[in-house]
Order: sequence, then C-alpha cells, then structure tokens
Amino acid sequence: MFLPLILLLASPFAFSHSGTDENPNRTLIRISDSPEVKKYLRSHEYDVAGIDWRKGELEVLATPEEIAKLKEQNFNVVYELSQTLLRNPDPEYLNPTKVEEALKRFQATYPDLTQLQSIGKSLEGRDIWAIKISSNPLVSKPAVLFNSMHHAREIMTPEVGIDIIDYLLTRYASDSQVQTWLNSTEVWVIPMFNVDGNNRMWMKDSMWRKNTRNGHGVDLNRNYPGTWNTCNGSSGMTFSQTYRGPSAGSEPETQVMMNFVKNIRPVFNISYHSFSELVLYPYGCKPGKAQQVVESIGKEMGRLLNYKAGTPWELLYNADGGDIDWMFQEMQVIPFVIELNSSSQGGFHPDYKEWRDVTVEKNRVGWQLLLKRMQGPAIVGSVKTKNVVVEVRATSGDLVTEYRVNPDGSYFIILDEGQYNLKFKTSNSVIEQKSVNLAQGNLTLKHLF
Repeated sequence: MFLPLILLLASPFAFSHSGTDENPNRTLIRISDSPEVKKYLRSHEYDVAGIDWRKGELEVLATPEEIAKLKEQNFNVVYELSQTLLRNPDPEYLNPTKVEEALKRFQATYPDLTQLQSIGKSLEGRDIWAIKISSNPLVSKPAVLFNSMHHAREIMTPEVGIDIIDYLLTRYASDSQVQTWLNSTEVWVIPMFNVDGNNRMWMKDSMWRKNTRNGHGVDLNRNYPGTWNTCNGSSGMTFSQTYRGPSAGSEPETQVMMNFVKNIRPVFNISYHSFSELVLYPYGCKPGKAQQVVESIGKEMGRLLNYKAGTPWELLYNADGGDIDWMFQEMQVIPFVIELNSSSQGGFHPDYKEWRDVTVEKNRVGWQLLLKRMQGPAIVGSVKTKNVVVEVRATSGDLVTEYRVNPDGSYFIILDEGQYNLKFKTSNSVIEQKSVNLAQGNLTLKHLF
C-alpha cells in the first residue's frame, strides 16, 4: 500500500541565533495518519512533532536515514518547500530569565493580588516559579492551575501563561467578571516548567524537547507515576524524544509539580503544549476514558477554540506517564492539555509578531471556560471526619464518580446539571446519604460529621 508522504524542507529564512538544531540534517515530514503508520513511527522511535487533523496527516522530524527507511515501506514521498517550519526561535519569545523578570514585575506592581514563589529547583538548580492570583492571596480558596512548557521547544506556551496573568491583574479593578473569578478562586500559573530544557533550546539545540538529564534528557511528560510505562506510550531508550526516565517520578521537575499539586489541590488544570490545535483529556492509554463531565467540558473547550478534542490515544497515540493522567487519577483534578498552533502557523517556532498575540487572545476562551465552570454546577462542602469518600450516582443508579475528600476535609465536585444520589462513606460505613438537584451555580452542603 502506498501512503502519501510530504517532505518539507527547512526554510532558508530561519532566524539566526546560537541555538541551532544539534541534528541539522533532520527535516519535518508529513505522512498520512493511520494506525499502521503510527505503529511504525512509534516502534522505530521517530520524533512525532504534531498532527494536522484537518488534513489527516502526521508531522514528523526525521533524518535522511529515517526517511529512507520510510521509503522502504513503500510510502510515496512528495517534496514541497516550507517557509516557516524548522526555523530557529524568534528572540522575542520568553526564556527563563525573561519569565522570572516578568513575574517579579507583576508581583511588584500588584502586591495585593499576587503571591510569587519558587516551588522548587530544576535538575540544574534553576528556580521553577509559580504565581498565585487572588483577591486576597493570603486566604485559601478553591484553586485552578495553568502550567506551560513541559517540552522545551514549545516556545508559545509560556506566552499564554503570561497572558493569563496579565489579563487577570490588569482587569481586576474594572472587570466584574474577573472580580467574581478572583474573589472566589485562586489562580496559579507556572509559565515555564522545563527551565533547563528551555535554556538548552536557546543556547544549543532549537529542537530540544526534554530536560537535561545526563545530556540525553528525560521527557518530563512521560515521567509521572500512575500510568508510567504501562501502554507502550513512551520509550526506554535514552536517545528517544519520549524517553520516560529510569523510574516513575525520577526527575526533580516532575517531583516539584507533584508536590505542588498535592499542596494546592486544584479543581482544574490546563497544561499548554504545541503544536496541533488539540484539546486532550484523560486517559493517555487506550481504552481509558474519564467520566462524562470531563469529556463534555473538553469538547466545549474544543468547540470554543475550534480545536479538535479527545483523548491522546484517540487523536494521536498512546501516551503513558503524562501529567494529566496522574493529576486525574491520583489528585482528582480535572485536567486538560491544549496543543497550540499548527504547522501552517510555524509549528514549534511561530513568527512572534504574526502569531504571538493572535494565539494568546484566541486561547483566552479556553482558560476562561474553566474559571466560569468554577461557578458551577458543582457540589462543594467540608467534613471533619478523615478519609471520607463521596459516592455520586445518577438517579438511574449509574456511578458518576467516587470522590476522595481532600486531606483538609474539603471537596469540590464538578458535575453536570441534574439529580444525584450521594453517599458519604468511610471504609467501614455509610455516614450520610443525600439526594440533590443540581442546577446552575454551586450547591454547598452542610454536615455534622
């Protein structure tokens, strides 16, 4: 069978800087999407950069030797010139130093709305910064988390994080909707997670993806426990772009994120990546699916953004050890990955002036949907008894979710509108039962236990 493969040559108009590709012979190729192609690419450790779901084509970084092997599979190769792909990054994009400077300016300008902290250190000892935005940062509220740049070459993603911060802070005094959000919710933003990898991307290799472990790096988004190395969705080969590391949670950056999420217990999370114009939600491994409310929010987000929504295994390939699977499975966060931009917009390195503002403004409806969803419908409350589980069933008797109450006794259960039967229980007994009719807004329950 002949499958069309389009080869795109690097543009001669690429930006010049010191961080050229360590493997300059690689080229971005396009190949028709199919299960057979995905299986071949995965089993031979190709660097799958993205997907053009509108055309049904995968986009892959490949050397001449790898391209020759694809030809041996009887793929039909067609050549065409790209003006934008594989360009070096525009120097106007953020690097670790610029991110830190921007966050400190926000904190100095809006001290009553922000709390800035280093949540831990990278492998090379750099600070990983997070900023909290709230009407009163000293008071604990239900949290939402936005994080950017698990992968070092995805340089548009910190721009979205910085835009979230700027939008909320500059509008709080005059925008009643922003006031509602920040009065009831604490918003946390980690604009640049993989600080070491991004530094290497700027200084040495413009296509660098991983952290910098032992020179070969670990894919931080294949390193989380829970689904680590469970479905052939990562690699055990150190040279691979999806190298999962020697053990689950082996990397200091991964540990920083895990400890931070355990501490703030966010209700929602978006992890920003690029590129492909996708909204992804758990699970990464076939045939896993999160409950209906996660899918419905994800599809609504995709509709608003005009991005395609689904699980990684449905839209791309099996992916194990990802942050959203760990967050959902272990921390009960409702998490999403948003893949920004497309290859036609420049892939990993879009032109800054042409695409930066367009991208961050387009993506506001995505993160704002979650802040609106924090206003309901949801069931919220607090209990004093330890280790309580809230069993939520539809009136049909179907199980909707079993929610483990947070260590501080709080719970915030996002649901669709409807009628539900609740059981509050420990391992030994049912403590309380309630039937509720959940409409718009949050339903706060009171308890004596």
